[in-house]
Amino acid sequence: MDKQLIADLVAANRILFSEGVLDGFGHVSVRDPSNARRFWLARSMAAGLVEARDIMEFDLDGAPVSAKGRAVFLERFIHGEILRARPDVQAVVHSHSPNLVPFGATSVKLKPLYHMTGFLGEGVPVFEIRKVAGSATNLLITDNRLGKALARTLDDKPAALMRGHGSVVVGQSLQQAVYRAIYMELNARLQSEAMRLGRVTYLTPEEARAGAAVNDRMLHRPWELWKRKAMEK
Repeated sequence: MDKQLIADLVAANRILFSEGVLDGFGHVSVRDPSNARRFWLARSMAAGLVEARDIMEFDLDGAPVSAKGRAVFLERFIHGEILRARPDVQAVVHSHSPNLVPFGATSVKLKPLYHMTGFLGEGVPVFEIRKVAGSATNLLITDNRLGKALARTLDDKPAALMRGHGSVVVGQSLQQAVYRAIYMELNARLQSEAMRLGRVTYLTPEEARAGAAVNDRMLHRPWELWKRKAMEK
């Protein structure tokens, strides 16, 4: 077990709770750097309470390597199937952050509004579970088939919305995934506010790419701030 990686995953859980992305529900995972077919995820619990002893190892099928009687998340298949489909991805966040939910349930597209969310310029697809499993589901990703379908919708993008449910965000590092999850929620709030004021000027594709490139070089700055704030509580 990589103790620093586990400590960072604990911090990621606490940060995402502290910043209002996760609450009693939602989860964040990280790929095992020593075994690309394994990932780390907390046991089934609220993110704000996660400690190192709560972190569990899973294979890409979502099976715990050693459960030891601990309950696991119903939607762990989100993580396994996205990590299987995307070798470039090292971390996955699944949340129900409230400002994003309306964009998954309407025809309004989530677009980058300011320089902190240039990564959204690649587009944010919407996963419609009815196309895969009909209209009588509970909207949860509770098996590998649904996880694979979600991964196909995500495709090569940094994030996807889930109609009537929430979102998934991925990153090439745990810090990048956390950054994206927090700022995507903020972008949704700002976009909703801006749309009430009038016509919105969004970032051009070129602005979005340039902004994302700059911010990716400075992930340590907000990470250290968020970490200190979350871990001191």
